Amino acid sequence: MEIISGEPTPTKREFNYFGKGSEFAIIFFKNILLNLVTLGIYYPWAKVEQLKYFYQVTELNGVRFNFTGTGKEVFKGYLKIYAFFIIFISFLLYSTTISGNETLTIIAFVTFYALLLLLIPFAIHGSIRYRSSRSSWSGIHFKYTGIRMEMFRLCLKGFLLTIITFGIYGSWLNVSIRKYILTHIKFGNITFDFKGKGDELFWIHLKFGLLFYITLGIYTFWYLENIFKFYVENIKMYQNEKEVKFKVNASSGGIFSLVIVNLLLIVFTLGLATPWTVIRTYKFILENSVIDGELDLNSIEQLGGDDYDDASGDDFLDFLDLDLL
Repeated sequence: MEIISGEPTPTKREFNYFGKGSEFAIIFFKNILLNLVTLGIYYPWAKVEQLKYFYQVTELNGVRFNFTGTGKEVFKGYLKIYAFFIIFISFLLYSTTISGNETLTIIAFVTFYALLLLLIPFAIHGSIRYRSSRSSWSGIHFKYTGIRMEMFRLCLKGFLLTIITFGIYGSWLNVSIRKYILTHIKFGNITFDFKGKGDELFWIHLKFGLLFYITLGIYTFWYLENIFKFYVENIKMYQNEKEVKFKVNASSGGIFSLVIVNLLLIVFTLGLATPWTVIRTYKFILENSVIDGELDLNSIEQLGGDDYDDASGDDFLDFLDLDLL
C-alpha cells in the first residue's frame, strides 16, 4: 500500500514473502552439485546466490529488499579464514604428532581455542558491518556504526562471566550483544534499540529446561513462541523521535504445525524436501512479524553509506556454524 500525501500513516505494516520451494530447490540442489564438483570452492558464490534470493522475495510496502554482496567478496574472506586455520592446524599437528612434547601440545590446544574465542567478537563486528553495508530497501542502505574494540570488550567480559557462572550469564551476554548491535544500526535516518532483559531470557530458558521433560517435549512449541516474541517484540525503531514497535502474531499452535509438517516432509522425502521446509520457515517468520506503529516510509533518507566489502567476519561465523540472523 502506498502512502498518499495528506492521509494518516498506516499503523501496521506487514512483510510479504514470495519465496517458492520449487524456485529455491533449483538454487539449493544446483549449489550442492557445484560445491561437490569444485570441492567446495564454489561455496562463496552459492552462499551469495541464496542470500540474494531470500532478500529479493521479501517485500515491505510493495518494495523488495536487496542484497548486493558478491561471491568474490565472500571468497576473499574465506581465503583469509582458511589461511588462519591452516597455520594453526599445522601447529597443532606438529605439536601432537611430530614434536612429542606433551607441554607443547597442551599449549597449542589452549592457544588455538583461546584465539577462536577472542576472534569471535571481531567476527561478529565484521559480519554485521558487511551484511548491513550490502543490505538495502528502496535504495536505502543499512549501516552499522559499532566500534570493533567496544564489541571485543563487551564480549570478553561476557565470555568470562559466562564461564565463571557456569553458563548462567549467557542470557545476559546474548541480550548485551543484541542491544549493542541494534543501537549501532541505522536504516537511513531510522535508528534501532533492543529492550529485552537478560533475566527475561534466562527465565524463558529455565522454564524450558524445567518443563521439557515433564511435558515429554510438548512444551517446546510454547518455548519457541516465547523466544520468537522475545527477540522480535523487543526490537524498537525510532523515526523523528517516535517509537515504532514490532509485533509477533505467531502462536504455539502455528509453530507446532510448521515444525511437524517440516519434519514429516524431510523424513518421508529422505531430505529432498529441505528447500521447501526452508521456504515455509522463512515465510512463517516474516509473515508473522508486523511493524506496529506510525512508520513513514516515504520520509526515510539515506544519511551516508558504508562501502565495506570485507566479508571475513561473516565467513568466520559461517565457518563456525554461527549465525546472527
